[in-house]
Amino acid sequence: MKTLTTTLFILFFGILATNAQHSITGKIVDEQNLPLPFANIVLYKIGEEANPKGTVSNDNGTYTFDKIASGKYKIEISMLGFETQKITAFELNSNKTFNITLKEESQTLNEVVIKSKRPVIKQTAEKLIVDLEKSEMINSNLQDVMRKIPGVLVTNNGISIAGKGGITILINGKTTEYMDVDTLLRDFPADNIAKIELVEQPGAEYQASGSGAIINIILKKNVKLGTHGSVNTWVGEDEGFEWGSGVSIASYKNKLNWQAGVNYSKPTYREDLFLVRTVGSETYDQVTRQPYDPDNFTIRGSLDYYLNENHSIGIGGRYNTRKSTRTVSSETIISDANNRNTLFSENYFDRDRANFNINPYYEYKTDSDKLVIDFNYVDFTNNSTNTLYDIAGSTIDFTDRKYIQDGKYNIKTYRADYTKTFSDNFKISTGTRFADVTTDNDLQTFEENTNNGFDKNDEASSRFVIDETIFALYSKVNANYGKWSFSGGLRYENSNTDGTSTFLKDGTLTTEVQKRPIKKIFPSASISRKITDVLGASVSYSYRIQRPSYNSLNSFETFLDPFSAGEGNPNLSPAYTNNYQFNLTYEGQPFFTVGYSKTDDVIFKLIKQDNTTKQIRQQDVNVENNANWNFRLFAPVNFAKGLEGYTGIIVTNTDYQSSTYGVDLNKWNLIWFLQASYQLPWDVNFELSGNYGTGALEGQIEVDWLAELDFSFGKKFLDDKLKVNLGFNKILNRGYVGNIDYGNGTAQVENNGSRQNVQLRLVYSFGSQFGKKKSKRNSNNDEENRINAGN
Repeated sequence: MKTLTTTLFILFFGILATNAQHSITGKIVDEQNLPLPFANIVLYKIGEEANPKGTVSNDNGTYTFDKIASGKYKIEISMLGFETQKITAFELNSNKTFNITLKEESQTLNEVVIKSKRPVIKQTAEKLIVDLEKSEMINSNLQDVMRKIPGVLVTNNGISIAGKGGITILINGKTTEYMDVDTLLRDFPADNIAKIELVEQPGAEYQASGSGAIINIILKKNVKLGTHGSVNTWVGEDEGFEWGSGVSIASYKNKLNWQAGVNYSKPTYREDLFLVRTVGSETYDQVTRQPYDPDNFTIRGSLDYYLNENHSIGIGGRYNTRKSTRTVSSETIISDANNRNTLFSENYFDRDRANFNINPYYEYKTDSDKLVIDFNYVDFTNNSTNTLYDIAGSTIDFTDRKYIQDGKYNIKTYRADYTKTFSDNFKISTGTRFADVTTDNDLQTFEENTNNGFDKNDEASSRFVIDETIFALYSKVNANYGKWSFSGGLRYENSNTDGTSTFLKDGTLTTEVQKRPIKKIFPSASISRKITDVLGASVSYSYRIQRPSYNSLNSFETFLDPFSAGEGNPNLSPAYTNNYQFNLTYEGQPFFTVGYSKTDDVIFKLIKQDNTTKQIRQQDVNVENNANWNFRLFAPVNFAKGLEGYTGIIVTNTDYQSSTYGVDLNKWNLIWFLQASYQLPWDVNFELSGNYGTGALEGQIEVDWLAELDFSFGKKFLDDKLKVNLGFNKILNRGYVGNIDYGNGTAQVENNGSRQNVQLRLVYSFGSQFGKKKSKRNSNNDEENRINAGN
């Protein structure tokens, strides 16, 4: 064994020594002999021009290529505002030095850069990449961009991919789950986005937790030299006047790069619930209207310092607040063959959410090695008070109630990732991660007394505390051979979750502790092959775990109205999913996809009815079996000049089976969707997106047909610095209308958001126009995803 280890050690370093014999260095200056930082230097090996190496000059104008094998090479040096210089073919058999003087380009201002109006989309075996930096779209916000991703549907019910929800949204690898998704989609400016990655089969570098796909939003970073930024504002009308505004600014000079931004918004919208159900011989006809007009505030910033060409450090932070007060109005008519009664009630909500996030990091990077070490800290509070009371006109007595719930979440994550690139065709990644989580939720329940005040009900009050640690190790290999590409990895996770409930039981203060240790290996792999010059195929597999959200483990009751409530389930177990996918691509674009997933103990929102209390309740439970098939077909829409876009169909089959809860659900669904843009006269860009579905399963609800239609007009002014967008959303909007079978009763349900939203958005960009690209760091945090705090 010792001899084998020694042999492998010598072979490993022998290979490195053979392939890394020489270096190329030099300095880039202008005609005044002043150093030129951030010049692009590209090294081509003659005969292998398809795989060049690149670097940029540092603030002293110097550059270095290390570990270059002997051979015949050429070099190209370029920088915006200067003429491109080339070093013709030379033989490299020793260290070389090339000092270059760049001449200013006399016609820089007349340079024309042609960009597509559509994003550049590329499908790989692991993910779908949407590159926005090479497009000139007049997008206004993240919601516009999401609608341009094939297979992604943005509806009232959130974001779904191939008929599946549970989407995890990351920004530069950091979760947004404790942010309101509707606010994020509406407020996040599209101009800040460089790329979007849709990862349906997460590899070993991603955390194993999550039931759906990952959408990673990669922000622009160090895109322009000097100081630059943008100001955006919007106004609209939904359930009243709404507005928002924000500013972002960034600067890159010498070794220091900083970015900052602030945003405020006050949207207005409403959710309506219509529910008709039977309880024995009685009919309960309920209408609930829930308006929203929250105040959202965000301030963010980051600072990066480049110690030298290989080493950098930085820190980023974000602070979000969301304050919301609203009154939910409910009317329930209870009738049978002889009687008719009405209960009018209101539920006043006062919610105050705030989160603080800070993320320092260190990065080491060369042509062949990359090491990232970072620490992520999250402090999140979610405090709410809601008062449920009846109002004049009711013919049914009801005891008013008040609930005060304080929630605190503290998450500390330590991470290290290392990547070794041996060649353009072989790369190994490895890393480790440790998360330490504490959550504390305290619920106090009050009931109306005879003096129209409230007394605390200790029997209905409780406190729930979670202590959790998760340790992970992973390794992954990426390899290319001819027309074949392969990636495969293993991730090991060891987690320990202790949930402590403190409550009053039969007059005695009781403490119960539930422990949940998990040790498991999660494999993932993908393989792809280029079949012809335009056609490619890939297959992929991943094994995933869905841990319960922290809130779903709380045994608290939360009432929307006197007859509707939600409750937690401290006995929830994690769900495990095997995912399989096959892709066909045409010219790198998604064309045809087949996916299949099988989940054991899936976390399912069970709606049940108590015929004694006449209440319906929603609770997360583990359903033994869940399977999902999906078939996707995409096609471009470009049959007329000036028209660009895509269309397609998604066919899904969803199946839930549970003998424990009497669940037996199976449904096929077809969704047709269209996303297109057309260039109107006077350079006005018209965009349209729509979809139609034949019906689906929304958990336990069997939904009938649904549809949505949105369109917008966009134009640029002031030398393209000002972008104006007028959007008409939910012009056609049929939310989900369906049926629920409780087992001991049935219900007809309609849940819909407000309609016909109109928004005018303006974005003005200012500052330097010089370009430069830098790398983006990427990580993710599942513990934050599981906060799941609602509105």
